[in-house]
Amino acid sequence: MAKKEGTKNFILRLDEEMMNAIEAWAADEFRSTNGQIQWILAEALKKAGRMKKPKKPKPIENNEQI
Repeated sequence: MAKKEGTKNFILRLDEEMMNAIEAWAADEFRSTNGQIQWILAEALKKAGRMKKPKKPKPIENNEQI
């Protein structure tokens, strides 16, 4: 599988109980275990105010035409 541009691989060690809980949660959400861990981390970072918010597109003004 090709690595996505801008992603980093690293080893994460979890105890068995935590891993089992994440795997079950991922199955409930129809995600892969890796996808679930990424989602959990992204949500925690957003909640803590540590993630940059995506830029919203500039609204089109009334006098501008496409």
